[in-house]
Amino acid sequence: MNLRRTRAMAGKELRHIWRDPRSLMIALALPVIMLLLFGYALSLDVDQIPTLILDSDGSPASRALIARFEGSRYFEILGFVDDYRSIENSIDRDECLIAVVIPKEFSRNLLTGKEVQVQLIIDGSDSNTASIALGYAEAIVAAHASALQSAASNQESGKPTPLLVEAQLRVWYNSDLKSQNYIIPGLLAVILMIISAMLTSLTIAREWEMGTMEQLLSTPLRPAELVLGKMSAYFAVGAMDTVIVIVVGVIIFEVPLRGNLFFLAVSCFIFLFGALCWGILISAIAGTQLLAYQLGMMTSFLPAFLLSGFIYSIENMPVPIQMFTFLVPARYFITLLKGIFLKGVGLEVLGIEVAFLTVFAILVFLTATRIIKRTVV
Repeated sequence: MNLRRTRAMAGKELRHIWRDPRSLMIALALPVIMLLLFGYALSLDVDQIPTLILDSDGSPASRALIARFEGSRYFEILGFVDDYRSIENSIDRDECLIAVVIPKEFSRNLLTGKEVQVQLIIDGSDSNTASIALGYAEAIVAAHASALQSAASNQESGKPTPLLVEAQLRVWYNSDLKSQNYIIPGLLAVILMIISAMLTSLTIAREWEMGTMEQLLSTPLRPAELVLGKMSAYFAVGAMDTVIVIVVGVIIFEVPLRGNLFFLAVSCFIFLFGALCWGILISAIAGTQLLAYQLGMMTSFLPAFLLSGFIYSIENMPVPIQMFTFLVPARYFITLLKGIFLKGVGLEVLGIEVAFLTVFAILVFLTATRIIKRTVV
């Protein structure tokens, strides 16, 4: 492989990029736009849940339970209703997600020591949000029941009863439980995969459609030099996108960066190299720009978004799909980013993920080179 020929190929691609400033601006601005849109719009936080109260008891005991819901940041009390029909109408109009129904004999059953039930009516059309809201509501009811039981025990014995077991919650790596701290590192992987595939998926196909590929084939340029030359030009654009996305994530979204910057840079560059080579491979297979663009989006965005663990837990997927996710490079890169950003761990913990990304990058590069060589012959 001749470095001079590779550098000449890279210079040709850089001049082509520079002569098309609109495409260059889109390539640099699109990651920021995607990060801002997804970062603000895509949130897994469930709070300010619209809630209705049906208090059939109207006693101080029922008002004490209602006060717990009003004091929680997870629930927003819309108002009080008098019947189930009002709850049903509000849920049908998507005005209410959950309703708390306190029965008429609530306080009397408490005083007599009978079993007391509180009904929770939830809109289950969004199962994920409904399950989270149900967990919050059950926790409030359980805490209130525990407080009532402790008060009753103290009243019977005449002195406070100490807690035998006290659970203390400590959340590591994301103490505020902000979904943005979880989403932004994953978005970096998804954005880089999409941008990289889009940047290079049209290169070889464009050469064939413009009729310039024959001129390249008539030169001593080898397939490996062609791939490296084209890839290195777009690697510079991808590296700028990487820096921009990281800066925006840390400064604007305040995502903690606890790991080593050098390790983060090396991991990003390995993934970027593989993603760019993947785009060139698609371009060499497709032959036309339209097909290359379609294949690039289908093989970059969908796997990176759906099968990488970015949004959906891989453990909850069917076993065949779980096995297929091992072929998705974004899965390993997202694990790397979360480990570096949130946990601050290094190669001693994330060595397997780095090894998988390295193997992927090498295999894709060799495959792209082989296909181009076969096309030349």
